[in-house]
Amino acid sequence: MKTNLKNIFAALLLVSLAAPAAARSHDQIEEPVDYVNPYIGSISHLLVPCFPTIQLPNSLMRIYPTRGDYTTEMLDGLPVVVTNHRERSAFRLSIIQGDELRHIIPVTWDNEHITPYDYQVQVADNSINVHLAVSHQSAIYEFTFQEPSKSATIVLFTDNGHMLVEGRKASASQRLSRNMRIYFSGEFNVEPEQVGLLRDGKISGEKVTEEPRACGAVRFPAGTKKVIFRYGVSLISAEQAEKNLSREQGREFNLSKVAKAGRKEWNETLSNILVEGGTANQKAVMYTAYYRTFERPVCLSEDGRYFSAFDGKVHDDEGQPFYTDDWIWDTYRAAHPLRALIQPTKEENIIESYLRMAEQMGTNWMPTFPEMTGDTRRMNSNHGVAMVADALWKGLKVDAERAFEYCKKGIEEKTLAPWSGKPAGWIDYFYKDHGYIPALAQGEEENDPNVSGFEKRQPVAVTLGTSYDEWCLSRIAEFLDRKDEAAKYLKLSYNYHNLWNPETKFFHPKDKEGNFLPDFDYRFGGGIGARDAYDENNGWTYRWDVQHNLADLANLMGGREEMARELDRTFAEPMGRGKREFYEQLPDQTGNIGQFTMANEPSLHIPYIYNYAGAPWKTQKRIRQCLDTWFRNDVMGIPGDEDGGGLTSFAVFSSLGFYPVTPGFPVFNIGSPIFTDIRIKLPGGKELHIIARGSSRDNKYIQRATLNGKTWNKPWFSQEDIKNGATLVLEMGSQPNKQWGTDESAVPPSAAKSL
Repeated sequence: MKTNLKNIFAALLLVSLAAPAAARSHDQIEEPVDYVNPYIGSISHLLVPCFPTIQLPNSLMRIYPTRGDYTTEMLDGLPVVVTNHRERSAFRLSIIQGDELRHIIPVTWDNEHITPYDYQVQVADNSINVHLAVSHQSAIYEFTFQEPSKSATIVLFTDNGHMLVEGRKASASQRLSRNMRIYFSGEFNVEPEQVGLLRDGKISGEKVTEEPRACGAVRFPAGTKKVIFRYGVSLISAEQAEKNLSREQGREFNLSKVAKAGRKEWNETLSNILVEGGTANQKAVMYTAYYRTFERPVCLSEDGRYFSAFDGKVHDDEGQPFYTDDWIWDTYRAAHPLRALIQPTKEENIIESYLRMAEQMGTNWMPTFPEMTGDTRRMNSNHGVAMVADALWKGLKVDAERAFEYCKKGIEEKTLAPWSGKPAGWIDYFYKDHGYIPALAQGEEENDPNVSGFEKRQPVAVTLGTSYDEWCLSRIAEFLDRKDEAAKYLKLSYNYHNLWNPETKFFHPKDKEGNFLPDFDYRFGGGIGARDAYDENNGWTYRWDVQHNLADLANLMGGREEMARELDRTFAEPMGRGKREFYEQLPDQTGNIGQFTMANEPSLHIPYIYNYAGAPWKTQKRIRQCLDTWFRNDVMGIPGDEDGGGLTSFAVFSSLGFYPVTPGFPVFNIGSPIFTDIRIKLPGGKELHIIARGSSRDNKYIQRATLNGKTWNKPWFSQEDIKNGATLVLEMGSQPNKQWGTDESAVPPSAAKSL
């Protein structure tokens, strides 16, 4: 296997379109991490780009260059640690030669090379080489001076906190929120000639301060050729940061050793998936997508303790590491199911972390957007319940009693108003009485103070999302054998019916009097981001947002054949306006194929719905179309906001040939594998082996299949089918087999047709 992989990696160098990618010689391209191109998606199509993150899997030490996107000309200093996904570094660092000393200064950058575990760049008009490598809670910088005759000064900056520089040591804190700070503690390998706080462009004799924009300076004598700075970070204290550094790096100033250990860990992690076949670019896309799924959440445990912003206290982790920084609205769909499949113990610890957060917040409400600084309650709905239901029915160890209570309280006691963590208000009581969130009529003023003036009520999106959440709650109740509650929430999971317009066959906003809003445009109705009706996407996307009950949605549409026709329309329907006008109103809805958007999470399952409509060959076609068109090995190779695994987990699953359409069911829909041979490591030494014979760009259609040697005529398989290891063999061809997987008995499970 290693020989085959080495040949494949060598081919990558010859055909990759990935410039700019880290330059490697042929003999370096030999392991899975060499496929990862952190630059993929680093120029956004419209909104926020991916950042080329240097980090070990799910680790607190997370770094990327301090610039807007790949085309930004200047670096705003060098990063020390990124505290929240997609946000700026806490602390920054500048390296200056000469006498002009200032706070962090923008510098040009060149010859940049990034891997998941190290970072190299030239700054100051190529006169200084910078090399960084990371561990879990520490990092190490190496600065090499092309012109050592000049004195060199390293400036360390904190936006709002404490700074101490003394001799070869430096430490600092920065306030992140009302009750939270982050700390670093580090040391240099060279004795400086002068240290102190930076005041008015000069190094003062002061060694310590706590104030906004505190800045320490460490000057090294002329003739210094190289300076190494290593440091640890902590959310507990500067002393703990020093312990973290010592635990991970000992007493050595050895960047190569840190980089080698990071490379080893990434290879072990990425080797959970091994593939053959496909093109080198397709492997780069898949492995880079897989690397992206480890950016969040991050582990905060430090020597068995962790600081939680959810109550502002330090806790014992009791042997279960504590994780945070996760946008669940994005990640419950595929990132959590991917982890539950391959790294279930980590997923168990993550869910337990969220249960602890519910307790620490004092509300016992399951979090929705747990970040470093607390639960920001962004987006809509309460999809933490989906993670729990999915994990339980896939055999993971979760405290189901606590989880049921906290998920239930979050749905019933907290307002359903988007972007709010306040107690239930007017629209919540209306939802409980009428089974839908009412839309404002034309000219009607908002009367619920919980509703954001910008984010609006999002009435259709919230009704559909809460219907799914209530189904997930019914699944947890069923797991606990609470029959009455399971029946209650299963009934509530049909609330989406209350907004179904049988004449148009769309989910249609309805006012508080029970009337559909008149003359409503499913393309452009709802204002900016369609938030007066939907959320970030228009009615064409939310038409399919019934993940838990697609069989019932087919019935509402008039049957499976009608559903397939309407899916065809979705992929073919024109934008209706020019791109500028379309994206001015719907900036999140990029990556279009007709009205389908590949760029936003509520659409990820849509190509797989053909499996429910009796046309699985069309799922196979659409999946390949989506991957080939919108996930590429280049700087614009991600179609929208990636959100730390939100989109890329779709690319991982779909490249491998299957996808979890309905978290909460232990079921995977079959698509069209890109690779001919796929090995996925499962817990306990088991393996899911997928063989897609003859798979190629043209040969995307399944002709026939076997699972564990038996004929398989269903476009899905269950966790039970693969939990002890399994081999799925797919014979691929260039023409669709319109009989395979089409029988009504082969339809994947839905709430209306459960396992």
